Amino acid sequence: MTVEQIIVLAIVQGVTEFLPISSSGHLILVPQIMHWQDQGLVVDVMTHIGTLFAILIYFWRDVLRLAGGALQLIKGQVTDEGKLAIYILLATIPAVAFGLFLTKFGFGDLERNVAVVAWNTIFYGVLMLIADMVGPQERTIKNMTLGSALIIGVAQALALITGTSRSGVTMTAGRFLGFTRPDAARFSFLLGIPAIAGAGVLTVGEALASGEPVTMDAVYCAILTFFAGLAAIAFLMALVKRVSFLPYVLYRMVLGGFLLVMVYG
Repeated sequence: MTVEQIIVLAIVQGVTEFLPISSSGHLILVPQIMHWQDQGLVVDVMTHIGTLFAILIYFWRDVLRLAGGALQLIKGQVTDEGKLAIYILLATIPAVAFGLFLTKFGFGDLERNVAVVAWNTIFYGVLMLIADMVGPQERTIKNMTLGSALIIGVAQALALITGTSRSGVTMTAGRFLGFTRPDAARFSFLLGIPAIAGAGVLTVGEALASGEPVTMDAVYCAILTFFAGLAAIAFLMALVKRVSFLPYVLYRMVLGGFLLVMVYG
């Protein structure tokens, strides 16, 4: 990989992972548009690990509270933070189950299909617009219940189909359930911690077992993605307090239309 490719991929992943516009879809499209060789799954996963550390650093207070709540549960004491930690872990199960289903029945090819990215980009963009229009902004993360967490977890599982956007579909589910934009985004990011960590460990482990190396290029991508991700989280959390999801919806419509022209034009 060239220095240019490493920088572009890192910035694209770092920004799009936290904006509801599908990071995986962009990672697939960049090499096609730039006429680069596909960077491969290991690089994709390493950039996701970079974004994982961005979440951990930006939300370090929440992470420490969740960890403290989990320790309290082990001691037999139930706190709000402990319940939220359990909700996040249980809400991760649908994504794990769906991922195993896709792998078992051979749907892995969908992950890098441009037509799938295009249609999902448009469909989930429309769904996001509807959720943001009809969903009341009444609930905060303190009002999270197990049922709501599981619904958002099921939505997260859909993001295994590229073009959906993990952050986008989970925030959409949160808005349908009546959570405020900032709290829908906050829970989306916290829910992403075990999902991104698990996918990263699994994929890197499979790569090493098959003899595919984790190169320094992939490590550089992860480091640069971390800094781009921090900036993107700060931008999104500031923006959702002031405006609706409409700018992201419009971007998804334009991007989806462009991709359809690429595929069918």
